Amino acid sequence: MKRTTLIIGILAIVAVFSGCKKFLDVTPKTSLAEEQLYTSEVGFQQALSGVYGKLAGTNLYGDNLSMGFVSALAQNYSTLNTSAAISLQQTQLLNYASTEVINYTDSIWSSSYSAIAAANKIIANTAVNRSVLSNNSYAQLRGEALALRAFLHFDLLRMFGPEYTAGANLKAIPYKKDVNENAIIPSTTADVVKFALADLKEAADLLQPVDPIVTSDLRSRRNKLNYYGVKALEARIRLYSGDKSGAAAAANVVISSGKYAFVTQAAAGAISSGLTVRDRLYFNEQVFMIRVRDILPTVQRYFRFRGSLDQSLTRSPANFATLYETSSGGGSDIRYVYRIEQDGGNLFPSKFWQASDATTTISDNLLDQYVPGIRLAEMYYILAETAETPAAGVSYLNTVRQNRGISNLATTITATDLTAAITKEYQKEFYAEGQLFFYYKRIKATRMQFRNINMTPADYKLPIPDRELQFNPNYGN
Repeated sequence: MKRTTLIIGILAIVAVFSGCKKFLDVTPKTSLAEEQLYTSEVGFQQALSGVYGKLAGTNLYGDNLSMGFVSALAQNYSTLNTSAAISLQQTQLLNYASTEVINYTDSIWSSSYSAIAAANKIIANTAVNRSVLSNNSYAQLRGEALALRAFLHFDLLRMFGPEYTAGANLKAIPYKKDVNENAIIPSTTADVVKFALADLKEAADLLQPVDPIVTSDLRSRRNKLNYYGVKALEARIRLYSGDKSGAAAAANVVISSGKYAFVTQAAAGAISSGLTVRDRLYFNEQVFMIRVRDILPTVQRYFRFRGSLDQSLTRSPANFATLYETSSGGGSDIRYVYRIEQDGGNLFPSKFWQASDATTTISDNLLDQYVPGIRLAEMYYILAETAETPAAGVSYLNTVRQNRGISNLATTITATDLTAAITKEYQKEFYAEGQLFFYYKRIKATRMQFRNINMTPADYKLPIPDRELQFNPNYGN
């Protein structure tokens, strides 16, 4: 009896360990899918599309880093809906300790690093599985992934890092290049810039010979971080770090390409058969744009248009008149005339409504589903800011003003007045796009338009999320 019991026990133990071995040998479906993803060119393309999809999410450029959170930081709105659908009151007050702001910054931080991790997997696997890719596909896939890594890190730096001139040597954010989730020592502000520019250099070298946008296919490459998008991002980063000559050189690559044209007044104000079909986003000016396929619910929630909601993120008629300087010739500005519209007697910004109305099915043939990443106008503003003389600088600024339907500024302008004019252009051009707050930070503005409280350096630096500080002990000096 004892022998029988012993045999049964041994068999049971063997069965258990045999079952454990089989269980441990089974590759989880998600891991298996990921391994298979990088064994074909199609799989790489799907992975890259996934990164762009992450950028388009509401936590990032589909909302928070475009029309929502960052625009509210920049005081773009005065009417902040008190309903549960829109919660930006504490954001507008710059109350960074509030639960509201903490929830936004947590989601931006985690979603950005999730997208960075996905880009890093592509970068790593282009080296590991190089044999499954053609030369052109390797260059394009790796180039875009490197550029996206730089793009995401730079915006994290602009939000959570110190201002560059005072904080170049201070710890800012981790620049993640590895696929693992290990905590790393945060890079200094200067190092984040250095790493981002190195990624962009490799990306540009890879993309220039193979990117279809260089030779032919312009439209389909605007919503990818293409070669000219890489150079435009380089211009933005170099200006941020004070490298004016480098910023001007990169901006000139974009402008001299001849690929981008300013919107015409006819297109900006077009109306056909009672249906507005105007190009409110200025599609041909987009150097890089992010496709947000499910943008309509966000736009309907934020901006009143054709009865889409009861309240809207907007400003008063007097504020819009101030913003676009209507009392001194700005009343003809197409950004004011055609993108600040009325609904039920209320003014609202219609930029993100594009060519459809609330009953029109969004399709690829319309100009819906996009948010701007980098605009042509910004390249002219960079050239204006980096020009050797105010007279040279104002000529670049006047190019934009002419195409927006407003008069030229005098070539005798002073350096101080030119800086003020550039600031006004940023305020008009990037209304509700998420860029203005970062511009104020870069120039160390002591006041933001429509906020009657002086800004401090601390006001321009969002707190690193507590979860990151708990997970990563390397933020101390």
